Amino acid sequence: MPDLAYLNGEIMPIEKATVPIEDRGYQFGDGIYEFVASYAGRLFMLEEHLDRLERSTGELAFDAIAREDIKKAIMDLFEQSGYPRAGIYIQISRGVAPRNHAFSPGMSPQVVMTVRAVKEVPESLRENGASAITVKDLRWGRCDIKSVQLVPNCLAKQKALDAGCDDAIFVSDRNVVREGTSSNLFIVSDGRLITHPLTHNILPGITRLAMLRICQSAGLEVQESFFGIKELYGADEVFLTGTITEVLPIVRIDEKPIGDATVGPLTRRLYALLREKALADRPS
Repeated sequence: MPDLAYLNGEIMPIEKATVPIEDRGYQFGDGIYEFVASYAGRLFMLEEHLDRLERSTGELAFDAIAREDIKKAIMDLFEQSGYPRAGIYIQISRGVAPRNHAFSPGMSPQVVMTVRAVKEVPESLRENGASAITVKDLRWGRCDIKSVQLVPNCLAKQKALDAGCDDAIFVSDRNVVREGTSSNLFIVSDGRLITHPLTHNILPGITRLAMLRICQSAGLEVQESFFGIKELYGADEVFLTGTITEVLPIVRIDEKPIGDATVGPLTRRLYALLREKALADRPS
């Protein structure tokens, strides 16, 4: 099956796709993105991803792009790839123009997509749990926009890997635990699920949203509130959520065990419920 790219209306082999050097996404990080995954040949929560994409373009004052045009392009690319378990990356920049910090209205946004087979999280991490470090949150003040400005995330992820861990968790200078480098974070404490509320400081994750819906259906209360590093270290269970991450247990943080350093029962249950929902959902 081929890895394909979509570039402004044309589908081509991924190695053939190029963008102009004066694309503002390349020169200024003036772009937004989404990542959608499929299960058994069906895209999961596509409409919710499109909702967030529209919000991101609006927050950055991009010229409007027809939602149905983007959706059709995603579906065309997905169907041509033939991957039953696909990952589709969508990136939209403000457009191409001579380099200038200010931008003019009426620019044509540049739309790029790629599709590849999903690289699954190793089963050993799901069974035995992952490890993480905490890092100071130095990201820009609008983490709720899914922009391509990800250098702090990349540096934090690399720092975690260099330390022999799997991911990093951002903590503010006021000791508020935020999220992972590419995922939201939940803790379980005395049977209560707790996650950071939606503010400008975290991404409104689609899997986070799925998790809240699953918990509501299962009668599990989720508390959206701020918590600190002491609560993180003292949690019974910790897990990350994301499109590829799904529900990933974290059993050790900063070399400290979380609970008994094994994957907790609620984390296992929620992962199973997420997979069940993803495989049951009908095409958008």
